[in-house]
Amino acid sequence: MNRQQRRRVLLLLHPRRLEAVHLGHEVIGHLTTAGVDVVVDQPGAELLGSPLPVGVHLADPEQPSVGCELVLVLGGDGTILRGAELSRGSDVPLLGVNLGHVGFLAESEKEDALETVERILHRDYRVEDRMTLDVRSFVGGHPLFHTWALNEASVEKGARERMLELTVEIDGRPMSTWGCDGVVMATPTGSTAYAFSAGGPVMWPDVDAMLMVPISAHALFARPIVVGPRSRLAVEVLSDNEGFGVLWCDGRRALELPAGARIEVCRSDQAVRLVRLTSEPFTDRLVAKFDLSIHGWRGSGRQRSNGGG
Repeated sequence: MNRQQRRRVLLLLHPRRLEAVHLGHEVIGHLTTAGVDVVVDQPGAELLGSPLPVGVHLADPEQPSVGCELVLVLGGDGTILRGAELSRGSDVPLLGVNLGHVGFLAESEKEDALETVERILHRDYRVEDRMTLDVRSFVGGHPLFHTWALNEASVEKGARERMLELTVEIDGRPMSTWGCDGVVMATPTGSTAYAFSAGGPVMWPDVDAMLMVPISAHALFARPIVVGPRSRLAVEVLSDNEGFGVLWCDGRRALELPAGARIEVCRSDQAVRLVRLTSEPFTDRLVAKFDLSIHGWRGSGRQRSNGGG
């Protein structure tokens, strides 16, 4: 009879928060005591120090999440987005413990970290797939760059003193030309990130759609636009533009765009899998993360109990 394969978790630590290292040692202790191996990437290994704690191994740099049952992130949204880079395409779900500020992608707060570990040990969680974007750029019809995004792909001006001239296209048809600071193309997950800061609407995660939001556009028609999941968005940097643009994906992967560049965005066929520990409505998460006032709310349940009939 073959020995049962040991459970394994990929642990990612915020690179500049000392509390991530302290909490990381606690989490490692709980996981390894329960017989779960922990793997870390090279930056994580450097943070933990040499030699690595017992039960901790260095991950394969080419396929760090292979063989793991989940990726556990101790950090903010930026570190969780790095975790998404490592987990996407491997079918391994991602669980974030928030050590940052808003932490919209995180499922747990740092004070609940050890309780979260217990949930992991008992496999007491569910997994939710989140849409990602397929992002391609071209110059003169020739491929320049191919990547993806969980939150958003943004085309932004590369020089502060210059306006960027862009033409936006939806489903193969031109829609408008904007003199602007840029444009954000986002998923529902990314609607609470950069797109929100640019004035876009909040979309519930289960909405099957994409969002386009101009940034400081000088135009009569420059409003956020929500399109269907099968739409194709495109942005062209006008050839007579004096400045240059920059393509950013999730604020992590960047490409300088010359005049005449074209960026095409559509739904990707590869999702990012996020671990969920509760079934709370997205409304509750929105209220908690943005610290929204709900003073005066009485609730439909209370109304029903008092209303009779």
